[in-house]
Amino acid sequence: FPYTTLFRSTRTGRHFDPTYRMVVADSRYARDGRFIEQVGFYDPMTDEIKLDEEKIMSWLNKGAQVSDTVKSILSKHGIIAKFAASKK
Repeated sequence: FPYTTLFRSTRTGRHFDPTYRMVVADSRYARDGRFIEQVGFYDPMTDEIKLDEEKIMSWLNKGAQVSDTVKSILSKHGIIAKFAASKK
């Protein structure tokens, strides 16, 4: 890609009741703007997390950069460790 693709979260939900989508987006797009693909969901109020591991691994292999917040969530689910093991 000629631009940087990012894994990041976009805020959705109501006032004082946020939910977040884990998305792959062009670094030039606004935080809550256009995105390429949705790869997960996070609700901090209930700690509900849904991730599509196949899509995430695919984008990581393509070289997508991961934001700090999303990286910590992926680490808790072991996806970053799986990616590091697959690179060896």
